[in-house]
Amino acid sequence: MDLLEQSARGWSSIVCASKNPGAYSGGSLLNLAEGKFGKSDAGNVRWVAAVGTDYGMIAVRADSPYQNLRELMKAIKDKPSAVAIGAGGTIGSQDWLKMAQLSKQSNLDPKLLRVVAFEGGGESFTALLAGHVQVVSGDVSEASLHAREGKIRVLAVLSDARLPGLLSNVPTAHEQGFDVTWPIIRGIYMGPQVSDADYQKWVSHFQRAMNTPAFDEMRKAHGLYPFAMTGKNLTDYIERAVHNYRQQAREFGLVR
Repeated sequence: MDLLEQSARGWSSIVCASKNPGAYSGGSLLNLAEGKFGKSDAGNVRWVAAVGTDYGMIAVRADSPYQNLRELMKAIKDKPSAVAIGAGGTIGSQDWLKMAQLSKQSNLDPKLLRVVAFEGGGESFTALLAGHVQVVSGDVSEASLHAREGKIRVLAVLSDARLPGLLSNVPTAHEQGFDVTWPIIRGIYMGPQVSDADYQKWVSHFQRAMNTPAFDEMRKAHGLYPFAMTGKNLTDYIERAVHNYRQQAREFGLVR
């Protein structure tokens, strides 16, 4: 499980040189769709396994006047400049796109959003708790610690269904009238030069490992929810995901 400890490895290092597996995330797929890896596409590497997923979420401070996502989006639509939104990244990042999708469904131009970019979710939540921003667009794993301490209110999770555990009472965006989901899968991939035999060996290793109770415990310890997929099924899923990300990027003028 050491691979889950590393951030997504450099795309070019896997494509060009490495015969060892590297870690990827949903952010890697978005970067691929937005052309941040040059002319590469999903077919340039071999997708081994998805080992779990995180989900997007929208949160405010515990003392915020906004009790649900509808109230928040109405306030943003009424006066976009009055609501500062903390995000881990600038325009085109995952956190920005989550809010852009919600804004679109509120008939608000995402360009009007007052998004404050931070290096990551930790800085966004620090700014939220200090009162520098009123909202955080981030991930469930980042929000859970602050929610457990009662410091924030998660208004919506961007998953298909409510999540088990700490945030089980938090409604999905879909329940509140917004057709927005944002899974953030985590997994393993390899370079194209890896032989079929070696690739299948890695796929088989992960298939066996992900069927064990010990793996479930490690996945939970990393703040991930179940999402197990390997081989061709995973490759097909990723190709669809990259296609959907690219459509979103075009829709918001991020790529041509």
